Amino acid sequence: MVDLGTAPPSNSYLTEDLLHRPEKWFPLRVLVCTSCWLVQTEDFAGRDELFTSEYAYFSSFSTTWLQHAEQYVAGMVERFGLNEKSHVVEVAANDGYLLQYVQQRNIPCTGIEPTHSTAVAAREKGIEIVEDFFGIEMAEKLTGQEKQADLITANNVLAHVPEINDFVSGFTLLLKPSGVATFEFPHLLNLVDNNQFDTIYHEHYSYLSFTAVVTILEENGLAVFDVEELQTHGGSLRVFAQKQESGQHNMTVRVPQLLDRELQAGICSNTYYRDFQSRAEKVKNAFLEFVLEARCQEKKVAAYGAAAKGNTLLNFAGVRSDLLIFAADRNPSKQNKYLPGSRIPILSEQAIREYRPDYVVIFPWNLKEEIVSQLQYIKEWKGKFVTAIPALEIHG
Repeated sequence: MVDLGTAPPSNSYLTEDLLHRPEKWFPLRVLVCTSCWLVQTEDFAGRDELFTSEYAYFSSFSTTWLQHAEQYVAGMVERFGLNEKSHVVEVAANDGYLLQYVQQRNIPCTGIEPTHSTAVAAREKGIEIVEDFFGIEMAEKLTGQEKQADLITANNVLAHVPEINDFVSGFTLLLKPSGVATFEFPHLLNLVDNNQFDTIYHEHYSYLSFTAVVTILEENGLAVFDVEELQTHGGSLRVFAQKQESGQHNMTVRVPQLLDRELQAGICSNTYYRDFQSRAEKVKNAFLEFVLEARCQEKKVAAYGAAAKGNTLLNFAGVRSDLLIFAADRNPSKQNKYLPGSRIPILSEQAIREYRPDYVVIFPWNLKEEIVSQLQYIKEWKGKFVTAIPALEIHG
């Protein structure tokens, strides 16, 4: 589907000390299985190398994402009648961004989170965290502890697991007979149609269509009964599943409708993916031309958001700190470190006020409205915002 050259793991931020050591880079190639139509990164790095104890992505630093999580909890409580006698499990609980809203409703909950840094943050919120990777083995252990779930939620993690069958089978084991599992993930249809190649990086082992996900869930004992299309992360799906023998929930019309829409779009054909490489290169070249032209004009270019997707773009384009002076980020665990590969310094947002850049490139373009509102003050010195996906655009 696409070859983005080579890149280090996108969330492996560098300390000052690590600047004096070599970095490990891996080929970043994406392939399409013409049997099940699962789109997959060619694997070179194991999960332990990508999701380390110093993992720096904390969900709670986005107010938009917190609002999304709170609305999700309210919706699930109402739809499935969750109460103080229920048990909610979140796989990839991160820093407790979602389970805090479950806890506020006095509903028992357990988070599963393998990265120590975020697990600590969740525990500080009073949330019970099992610090390990999820799969059949953990599901059996939790079931033995009578911790089966009425609801298991998995937001933006299905794409992050190398052994996707083992992972999904764990949900089937851990669910109560009438329990529900929900999976949220960026929709492959949007990735391809909107040229979102920067969402490709080594932490993502899969890029998921509804067609492929339905197959994976069915192969591992789950039946899909509903699907919702969301605006998050440039266009995501929320898939609802139950045990195949449950029959608790009738299938909605949205399931066959979306499967048919994907089929009509060409998800199950080689031609659908064929021109993605050239479209990604067009964006790369436009971005590189922009930063080079800004340099020639002695304009200062900075970025906002030390996001993994930004690292994909920077490393694919070969941009370094001579062309982009720094990236600002609200997350203290990223500040005073350096972006992997490009080694561009990460500073606090205050640096934008101090350096007064002519252009601020918004790497997490999915949060553009939130960030533009937050950084409105750059207009004091006639600063402009820039986004690169799906095509380079300068916002006055």
